[in-house]
Amino acid sequence: MKRYKYVAVLALALVVAGCSSASKKELKPQALEKITAEVQLKKEWSTSIGAGQGKLWNTLTPAVDGDRLYVTDITGRVSALDRFTGKAVWTRKLKLNVSGGVGVGADMVLLGTLNGDVIALDANTGEDLWRSKVTSEVLAAPATNGDVVVVQTQDDRLIALEASSGAQRWIYESTPAVLTLRGTGAPLVTDYVAYAGLSTGKVIAVDTQRGLPIWEQRVAVASGRTELERMVDIDGGLLLSGNTLYVTTYQGRVAGLDAQSGQIFWQREASSYVAAAEGFGNAYISLADGVIESIDERSSTAMWSNKSLLRRQLSAPAVFSSYIAVGDLEGYLHVLSQVDGRFVARTRLGSKGLRVQPLVVGGWMYVYGNGGKLSALTIK
Repeated sequence: MKRYKYVAVLALALVVAGCSSASKKELKPQALEKITAEVQLKKEWSTSIGAGQGKLWNTLTPAVDGDRLYVTDITGRVSALDRFTGKAVWTRKLKLNVSGGVGVGADMVLLGTLNGDVIALDANTGEDLWRSKVTSEVLAAPATNGDVVVVQTQDDRLIALEASSGAQRWIYESTPAVLTLRGTGAPLVTDYVAYAGLSTGKVIAVDTQRGLPIWEQRVAVASGRTELERMVDIDGGLLLSGNTLYVTTYQGRVAGLDAQSGQIFWQREASSYVAAAEGFGNAYISLADGVIESIDERSSTAMWSNKSLLRRQLSAPAVFSSYIAVGDLEGYLHVLSQVDGRFVARTRLGSKGLRVQPLVVGGWMYVYGNGGKLSALTIK
């Protein structure tokens, strides 16, 4: 059976635009209301990273290791920056269609391409360590525990490569859904377990040594008369905090799982194509329609909902101090209180949109715009 994939414009139009049943006219993003700023966002530095995310629906995410920030654009312009000053330590121009990145660990920078290439660079110099070929496009960052590099491909395979050489160690096969959104979540890798979310609404845990399944859990069940209605992709990636694995699905549920057994601690109906964030005993999610919710992990009830950003194609939220931050399609970064969801700050960081989840490390937040602008922010 042929598997269909959506390009960026079509996928997001179906997900977030919405249509009026009477007029069939596309609804516009909700206009922003004025807010009273309660905190000040200070831009510590900003720099341009080539072509940014490109024209496809890519989510090339920066990564931090120590004092360095690693980032790539769609053309394979890879840079290591001092994360406190933004100054380049090294830059490589690979001239490849990069679609998965950046993964870091074990002194490696890891990338994936539309042609199914996985590239490992030396984190200190940017020089090639190895290149390997996998079964199809790599649309999310590879991950490593220093022993293996684990890659999730667009055809729902999980592939482990030797970290030292790029040689294939094992491959975990699964049958993908007939129709999916374009994209996958990045796998999570610990010393002994690799976790991944699939297009069928399942989460799997696999032994990193041999690729044998440890457990699988269905988080969302496909329902509806058409394949479009039955899409339950896990595209936003997983979040591991303590022993809880947070997962969001499109047209399905948001849930917290026991990382050791896959047992569902709590779950709630939701539709999201981006990852969750966690803080203060709550899970924070950007729903596909633009609503932001805080969910109590003990009761799975909504503590608050902010409906002021409807149809604004929100990024995944990120916890920043006692706040959460999300980007939108017009390049605005919105900062909300974790307590009640009210807006406490807003700034615009480029007109081409903020699709990638903000990256928060040690009181600094890094925001990578679709057009290639990378900004470092702190709260004053």
